[in-house]
Amino acid sequence: MAALRLAGLALLARGCAAAVPLVLWHGMGDTCCNPLSMGYVRRIVESGVPGVYVLSLRIGRSLLQDMENSFFMNANDQVREVCSQLAKDPRLKGGYNAMGFSQGGQFLRAVAQRCPSPPMLNLISIGGQHQGVFGFPRCPGESSHICDWIRKTLDLGAYTPAVQEHLVQAEYWHDPLKEEEYRKKSIFLADINQERGINETYKKNLMALKKFVMVKFLNDTMVDPPISEWFGFYKSGQAKETIPLRETSLYQEDRLGLQEMDKAGKLVFLGVKGDHLHFSEEWFYTTILPFLR
Repeated sequence: MAALRLAGLALLARGCAAAVPLVLWHGMGDTCCNPLSMGYVRRIVESGVPGVYVLSLRIGRSLLQDMENSFFMNANDQVREVCSQLAKDPRLKGGYNAMGFSQGGQFLRAVAQRCPSPPMLNLISIGGQHQGVFGFPRCPGESSHICDWIRKTLDLGAYTPAVQEHLVQAEYWHDPLKEEEYRKKSIFLADINQERGINETYKKNLMALKKFVMVKFLNDTMVDPPISEWFGFYKSGQAKETIPLRETSLYQEDRLGLQEMDKAGKLVFLGVKGDHLHFSEEWFYTTILPFLR
């Protein structure tokens, strides 16, 4: 009996050791360690995946800086900082899963495309805006005064160099009425979405994912248009009719390899009832955790 117990403990230990690490990237106005958001997600993951190492990314020296940087630190610099953090973490050298919330979804996709070492295995985007946004209905938490200022700034000139360099939300602002200006002047989203030419490395790195999971909130009042969470967007030249990913030129020309990934069963589209980032613990356990085990 003692030998059997020891064997069982050894198997349990091996199972815990084999748990794939998870990297989290929070959304706009949030922080790495808010007990009501990322801290809550971390607890769910740790309880559902025994022995898992969870790294919740902090961009800055403090939680206040982390929150401020989600509005004002150049997204390219943030991605570069995260790539450095991941490369220096010995617990990630064998590979990791990634889960991004809201803008953290497209930021982690940029990490997958630009920084293949250590390797990202699965990417789970929860409410990420992969074709960008063309509207800013409201902000999370207590950031409404910042949102008011951002709205005015975006209206005045989202694609001016100063705004592009220093306002995160402008860097994934996608104006379907000004597609040419967007392609030329967007310093982040137009680059990772291959709008100015094909970077074969980006395509190769993204296609290396085992699964790319996209979660859309079916009653989203924060993301405009919500279909961006499934990589769709407004039909070019207007801002009323939307088209799904498979009808976009990005997919049909396969500039990112998404068509090939789709045919291989690597793309997963999930819908959840609720407003932006509103989900139940039960839904997370039954729907998301299986991708982490």
